[in-house]
Amino acid sequence: MSMTLSIALAYLRERKRQSVLSILGVMMGVAFFVGISGLMQGMHTYFIEKLVDVAPHVKILDEYREPQIQPVFTFYNADITELRGIKPKEELRGIRQAEKIVAALQIKAGIKVTPTLNGQVFLRYGGKDVSSTLVGIDPETERMASNLERDMVEGNLNNLLTNSSGIIVGKDLANKLSLRMGAKLSVISPAGIIKKMKVVGIFESGLSAVDSGTSYAILKKAQILQEREDVINQINIRMRNVDEAPELAREIENQYGYRTESWQETFANIFQFFVVQNAIMYSTVTAILLVAGFGIYNTISASVNEKTHDIAILKSMGFSQNDISLIFLYQGVIVGLIGSVLGCLMGNLLLDVLASVDIKMKGETLVSFEGFPVYRSNWLYVAGSLMAFTSASVSAYIPARKAASYNPVEIIRGAS
Repeated sequence: MSMTLSIALAYLRERKRQSVLSILGVMMGVAFFVGISGLMQGMHTYFIEKLVDVAPHVKILDEYREPQIQPVFTFYNADITELRGIKPKEELRGIRQAEKIVAALQIKAGIKVTPTLNGQVFLRYGGKDVSSTLVGIDPETERMASNLERDMVEGNLNNLLTNSSGIIVGKDLANKLSLRMGAKLSVISPAGIIKKMKVVGIFESGLSAVDSGTSYAILKKAQILQEREDVINQINIRMRNVDEAPELAREIENQYGYRTESWQETFANIFQFFVVQNAIMYSTVTAILLVAGFGIYNTISASVNEKTHDIAILKSMGFSQNDISLIFLYQGVIVGLIGSVLGCLMGNLLLDVLASVDIKMKGETLVSFEGFPVYRSNWLYVAGSLMAFTSASVSAYIPARKAASYNPVEIIRGAS
């Protein structure tokens, strides 16, 4: 062990209380960084996995990204004519030549395609009315292009093929209406059509918004309810490589003109929330480490002021400015190392505690889960330790440079 390191350790032992408090400050900063980062990243990862698992990776909608120019504007120059009270040209909603688009997409490698008709309906059962998005599907293509069949907790998709008046409902939606398998309910469409349908399946996706507000029926039945014969208003695509979704969406929109969204675009606002959340989290943890850094700075500054005579003696014995600087810099490095190791251990314990907490979400939430989903990775411990070590080293460097600049002659004269 070098002489400078031995002296640094001796100085730390002399100020045990201050040294322990400095170590505790670093330890708490690292522990909270590991714990909070693991929790936030775990929830982020869990959320994305649920979205990718349940939502379409790419969806083609029966609308355009930019409104079409109304015919009147082709006859009049807007620069010299002011047009008021223009009624837009009425157009029948739906994806034109949907069958050709689906057929063209189905031959692409690595993707599965299913056409749907989405529309709002009211489900009436036992005197209760609940609004639901009724999705008309083709069971054969739906089972390949979504995880609906896997999410079934009762019944299966084949029940829609054997019962044309069958309906599949989300678990939360079934609980709202007290529905059970085989129950017969009334489905009321905005067109005023009422159909008696039988519950042939119940699913649970894990996305509360879907489980509490979505139902599925055979495509032909949904078209009849909406009075939209042979109409499809959405085409869902599932990809093998979900990261390529934006590129495929741009390609399809450029080719067919219809607004096409990747899952990243659909949930862009939610991802923006995570960015803000992470910024707040890292700002809080950084503040904790800065406070710990100030503690180290105060401890070493006090040590420098107390050891001025020792510094003079050491310099007179031949210790250079770098040697004196290292003595006090080592103190910050030691505090940072010990605090980082203890912080990593405490952070790991904190993640274990969070993972073991059993919570049940009450009410309707976007994503439902029982227990905190935590994320574990070596980079959490490395990043937290590096931040703490850097904070401790910088905090020690300033008083260390001050100690190295002391003139031993002036110190001795001042003492006399």
